Amino acid sequence: MYKIKIHDFEKKYLLDEMIRVFLSSDRYRILSDDEDDSSEEVIHFNAYGSDDKNQIKREIYQKLATLTSHKPDWGILTGIRPVKLWGETFEKLGGDCIHTKKMMSNNFLISDKKLDLIEDIYNYQKSMIGGIDPNNASVYIGIPFCPTRCSYCSFASNQVAYSEIALYFLALLKEIEEVGSMMKEYNMHPRCIYIGGGTPTTLNSSQLDELFCTIKEHIPMSRVKEITLEAGRPDTITWEKLKSAIRGGVSRISINPQTMNDSTLNRIGRNHDTDMIRQAFDIAKSFPFEAINCDIIAGLPGEEFEDFKHTIYEVLNLEPNNVTIHSLAVKRGSKLIDIDRDYYHRVGMLVGQMLDFGREILNKNGFRPYYLYRQKHMAGAHENTGYCKDDAFCIYNMAIMDEHEDIIAIGAGGISKAFFPEENRLERIPNVTNYQEYINRVDEMIERKKIGFADRRVNNAN
Repeated sequence: MYKIKIHDFEKKYLLDEMIRVFLSSDRYRILSDDEDDSSEEVIHFNAYGSDDKNQIKREIYQKLATLTSHKPDWGILTGIRPVKLWGETFEKLGGDCIHTKKMMSNNFLISDKKLDLIEDIYNYQKSMIGGIDPNNASVYIGIPFCPTRCSYCSFASNQVAYSEIALYFLALLKEIEEVGSMMKEYNMHPRCIYIGGGTPTTLNSSQLDELFCTIKEHIPMSRVKEITLEAGRPDTITWEKLKSAIRGGVSRISINPQTMNDSTLNRIGRNHDTDMIRQAFDIAKSFPFEAINCDIIAGLPGEEFEDFKHTIYEVLNLEPNNVTIHSLAVKRGSKLIDIDRDYYHRVGMLVGQMLDFGREILNKNGFRPYYLYRQKHMAGAHENTGYCKDDAFCIYNMAIMDEHEDIIAIGAGGISKAFFPEENRLERIPNVTNYQEYINRVDEMIERKKIGFADRRVNNAN
């Protein structure tokens, strides 16, 4: 057990996150300010009393890297949007990529491998969807229901009776109608709509038809280039539902097996098998979707490298043109953290090997990375990366990571963000997460947006 003393820095939790990249929670304890720290066993940080958080984090990184013989590729960076950070640094330095790379390496200790990756993604995104345009907007519509709850899940995902889904659906349609009218009044024109969850295909085909009719009637559609429907659970996919999606203008769907190993699917709480995944892809490929995405997770409980390798090759056989590889994140609210709170730490090196293999094989098969983000409590402090083939990227994924436009989030758990370009600032406008509270307070959620985005409109007009 390591004893750690952090001197003269009040918000120690900000530094604890850096320590946990190297040490599991059972291997260290941070001493309080009044505890004796005279023992030679105590590791001291910030003995000179700096108030520069990044300077202290660099000291933590360097000492613990020496102690553990482990040098994490992301250095001291704990933020979730490395590509955004690269872009903003690049712009401030007048488009000097060499100086940008040097500054980010010195300030954050990021490896050259990761810096090359985020530079490549930034350049690709800029070439595909352009730079910052404050007139752009994106719409998110949330369906917070799933057939079962996965052991690692911390999202708003509920298993309820059809009658509860029907009540939620009515409230959701009301918010779409009212917020759509607000968007027209405020001259807000989205370029993409993302229907996520949960699992939106928990809705039946009639509800999906009504959802898409409401969207097209009330949301300004003249600039919409992309509509995504998450059909994540293969056991919720039917020919009728995907026909409704096509009628509704959906251009891309996401089918998320997470793994192609039946034993793992059972272990994590899914109620489908790999045969159902293949059947879902067969149904999807009978429709003219521009993109079919497939999500997989590196580091699932019980999986070794060969299991992940099997998943990669099986996914390629399904012939998606968009693949996202997630590093397992074990967060508060998930079943897995109650079972093993340090799981994400123990499998870190294995997940790194899985990610490297996935990147290599996808690249050989014509895929390129097009967006990237990170989360807290990710296995090995790694990253999630989206890959696309033949430019079958997702505009929405890029936009929410870039954070330089309005995000209008409708439904329980949605967090809208009003973008103030003159200040390069976002203002969060959250909906309640609990779906029952949402049903009861939907009028309040609508009013929050009208007020929040009105402030943004007045500010930008001035």
